[in-house]
Amino acid sequence: MPVFQLPRDPVFPPGHLAEPTGLLAVGGDLSPERLVEAYRSGIFPWYGPGEPVLWWSPDPRFVLFPESLKVSRSMRQLLKKDLFRVTFDRDFTSVIEACQKPRPGNPETWITPEMREAYQALHESGLAHSVEVWYGDSLAGGLYGVSLGGCFFGESMFSAMSNASKVALVILVRRLRELGFRIVDCQVHTAHLGSLGARFVSRKRFLEVLRQGLRQETIRGNWGSLLGEPGPGAP
Repeated sequence: MPVFQLPRDPVFPPGHLAEPTGLLAVGGDLSPERLVEAYRSGIFPWYGPGEPVLWWSPDPRFVLFPESLKVSRSMRQLLKKDLFRVTFDRDFTSVIEACQKPRPGNPETWITPEMREAYQALHESGLAHSVEVWYGDSLAGGLYGVSLGGCFFGESMFSAMSNASKVALVILVRRLRELGFRIVDCQVHTAHLGSLGARFVSRKRFLEVLRQGLRQETIRGNWGSLLGEPGPGAP
């Protein structure tokens, strides 16, 4: 099955035309308009330095339904200790910079300078958001992603301290559940996310839930003021 070369306009072919690997299209740009259209279509960008922009629609899709969040006993005990402080949209730039740093044993990063600028622009437009986990005045972990309607599309997370990224995700999903969000798109499998309740669903099922979620109003703007800043031990 051919991989589509994207035109200048921010349009995408249907996801079911993707290759078995999930690769759907090549090219285009990372303009806010194209990124929003991609997420609304169940498509996301993922590519490495020196590569053209690659667009993916994998089947199956790894997702976390907020009501299926699993919080282990040890994590609940950690949250009750109030070791960390959690904020929303307090320091998006530092979070994406930390996510951009290569992981141990892997000198490359998929968050290219172009991609970092693109999500910074989405953040400034009120559609990309960060969760920060603080230990004292130090950024211990966090994550960022894109929110449209009742759907959150996770992009990357990091931990400078053990369990800090899990704290970020648990607190985020709890708040999203309160707000009636339908899905957190994790895109591809990791054991880290699987331990928190994420699971595979078919592309067809993912797109059904996505369409339902997009009918909800998008909570746009700074989430620090819109969602408040709960402590990690908040229910």
